[in-house]
Amino acid sequence: MRNILLIYTGGTIGMIKDQRTGELRSFDFEYIYDHVPELERINLNLKSISFEKPIDSSEINFEHWKEIAEIIETNYEYYDGFVVLHGSDTMAFTASALSFMLQGLQKPVILTGSQLPIGTIRTDGKENLITAVEIAAAYDEKNEAIVQEVAVYFEYSLYRGNRCSKISANQFEAFQSPNYPELAIAGVSIDFSIERLFRTTLPTLQVHTAFSNQIGMVKLFPGIPIEFYKSLFELQNTKAIVLETYGAGNAPSDSILQEYITKYINSGGIVLNVTQCSSGAVKQGTYQTSAFFQKIGVISGGNLTTEAALTKLQYLISFNYSPKEICILLTKSLVGEMDI
Repeated sequence: MRNILLIYTGGTIGMIKDQRTGELRSFDFEYIYDHVPELERINLNLKSISFEKPIDSSEINFEHWKEIAEIIETNYEYYDGFVVLHGSDTMAFTASALSFMLQGLQKPVILTGSQLPIGTIRTDGKENLITAVEIAAAYDEKNEAIVQEVAVYFEYSLYRGNRCSKISANQFEAFQSPNYPELAIAGVSIDFSIERLFRTTLPTLQVHTAFSNQIGMVKLFPGIPIEFYKSLFELQNTKAIVLETYGAGNAPSDSILQEYITKYINSGGIVLNVTQCSSGAVKQGTYQTSAFFQKIGVISGGNLTTEAALTKLQYLISFNYSPKEICILLTKSLVGEMDI
């Protein structure tokens, strides 16, 4: 029998309606079988750990990521897989962050949640939870975990955690991974795409829980008053900036924007260029409007999601790397987060 650990952080999936007041409240996962009796029919040992104070996912921060990572590290040798129950709004950020924090994984870490509370009749939470647990317990004939990475399971699809984004606030198909295909599809059976699964080259789990908060982000829009962002382009305030540009990495030929970026990079700052489009990649220099970036040392983010770009920088800046070393690492795929 496989041993699976549920980690409940908060979110819609862990809510039930109080029949007296009508309010939603978190239920005790020690009694998970009362709410999802179908789990008893899966041949495994299921234990749970909950945050002392479950949180809405909009409240998630570095300390919560650290708590999740440390729970997994502490229990790593005792469990065959981990299921993290999480609010959907920031799930892609947490999944991306955990992929960098938990390098050397040889066991599954599956994040899931729901759009409707698990206590409602039409909830998507039961199927998401049951299948996430089955995926976490899936091992092959060599007694190796089929999934050995951080992944997100939602509405019949398993995605690489650092490749997906939430795209809907009201549909059960809340997530997509437009630049990398699904790792598995759950139908009558769970069909894994083995060739798409990530495999580490590290011999053991390496956990890194320090993240830098000196990261900024600017999303370009027509007529942006770039002067308002001047303080962001000062090294004492931010060590790196994610620039969300148009299309294949394009930006207006604004002299003030160009001046800010040039001075910032020359002073040791890092600018990472990602596209605002949900699919596709930055290709600096393809158009004249991005040629300037190529000349002054803006780093192309390729097909990184915004969530992966931000968390990758937060991860890398926390090390004592030089700006040059960080720029080199930004162009490499560390845990399958981008195509090279």
